[in-house]
Amino acid sequence: MDKRKVINAYRRGFLTAQECAQVLGIERQQLDDLLTDGAEDLYRHSSTTAGHRQSATK
Repeated sequence: MDKRKVINAYRRGFLTAQECAQVLGIERQQLDDLLTDGAEDLYRHSSTTAGHRQSATK
């Protein structure tokens, strides 16, 4: 699913912040930071998170 659509669904009230973060695969605090930084940073933020998760599971 397009991550921008998930953010838009949250902003329109279709998802809670926790649900939005869960769909995006990020922590709630990261979602708050992301929304503060702006949606343009969504892809940079999520790719950083994915790299962090991979190293944590090894």
